[in-house]
Amino acid sequence: MQKGQRVDLTKSNPGLSKVLVGLGWDPVQTSGGGGLFGSMFGGGSAPNVDCDASVIMLGANDRLQNNKDVIYFANLTSNDGSVQHAGDNLTGDGDGDDEQIIVDLSKVPSKIQKLVFVVNIYDCVKRKQHFGMIQNAFIRVVNPGNNQELIHYNLSDNYSGLTCLVAGELYRHGNEWKFAAVGTGTTAGSLSEIVRTYS
Repeated sequence: MQKGQRVDLTKSNPGLSKVLVGLGWDPVQTSGGGGLFGSMFGGGSAPNVDCDASVIMLGANDRLQNNKDVIYFANLTSNDGSVQHAGDNLTGDGDGDDEQIIVDLSKVPSKIQKLVFVVNIYDCVKRKQHFGMIQNAFIRVVNPGNNQELIHYNLSDNYSGLTCLVAGELYRHGNEWKFAAVGTGTTAGSLSEIVRTYS
């Protein structure tokens, strides 16, 4: 998928009611002392960058209706049970998804028009961290019924200096659901700062 692309999700997959949204990233590896990170951290890998995936459930006009409609590591399940976060990964080490979110599309209340998938860096200001310190970031959508990957979008822009990524969106289109590859970075310092832009 390319940035800005929109894809039919349910129309091209009849009967699909539940999706797994996986987000992944890797810490940048540095050589023994060379380059920016080498000189800052003395080689090896940069200190752990704790990225957190969240979902912001939006109503009409892309507005947040209730703070409980923000699903993240401290609020793992939406009130209606339609969105469930599988929990926090503190390092980004290892292959595959680093954080996973299950969305039961059939349970998402009709007043919710859009689910925005955001990744931000925990405590980024204090730790002086940004998305230039991670690589291989992606968002993907999987059918959990058969593990078929329906969508895969690599976040390959230069996000150096940015601390929050809006990775993608699931949104209603009539009676169907679509996915949009967003891939926009901002300098928001915390999840609450991002959430405020939707309230």
